[in-house]
Amino acid sequence: MAAQPDAEPRPRVPLTKQRVLRTAVRIADARGITAVTMRNLAQELEVEAMSLYHHVPGKDQLLDGMAEAVVTEINTAVGLDATPPADPPPPADGWKAVVRGRILAAREVMLNHPWAPGVVGSRSTMTPAAMRYFDALTGQLLSGGLSPDLVHHGLHALGSRALGFTLELFQAADGGAPDPDAAEMMQQLAQQFPNVVAVLSAASHDGETTLGWCDDQAEFEFGLDLVLDGLERLAAR
Repeated sequence: MAAQPDAEPRPRVPLTKQRVLRTAVRIADARGITAVTMRNLAQELEVEAMSLYHHVPGKDQLLDGMAEAVVTEINTAVGLDATPPADPPPPADGWKAVVRGRILAAREVMLNHPWAPGVVGSRSTMTPAAMRYFDALTGQLLSGGLSPDLVHHGLHALGSRALGFTLELFQAADGGAPDPDAAEMMQQLAQQFPNVVAVLSAASHDGETTLGWCDDQAEFEFGLDLVLDGLERLAAR
């Protein structure tokens, strides 16, 4: 019986910075940010770990690139990848609905990457994609009649919420749900800190859309509306 010809080798996919970053994001989505190591990344890409350093010099640069990739995805979701960017016409109820919709669209992207708030919030410099996003957001506020000074204050008040997530005042050690023994701990602390314990014990959250310990959708929108309503009142004076 004639020998079967060897199967043709699988074509080698060139290693690029974008491919490295896409793979790192995919690992983080599936296994969490702690799984994003140079070794795991090299195994996933089927390359030697040292070859990654030609594209990302180190872990910090890798995290910078991952943050940039997520914010670029946000820009696509809100229509900022067009040239020139396509700003939607103001709706009947004005600038607030545009800004609110843009921020909630950013949150939808963040919900697809639960690790991203921690990475984006830890970056010390603003990436080009983030500058593009905030420039467009600032333009929406200015076009709504807010003064530059009020926009400046408003961006500080929004903080990370402008990108669709909130930085937690308190955070569980694993970055996820509170410790399962939290109820017992609350009872022990109730005598020392009755006011804080009373509020935390009464709080209820929808854990299905959580990006942090308390950052569920209802809490996020409550805080967002609080800031936007306040800006609207100040702008009307």
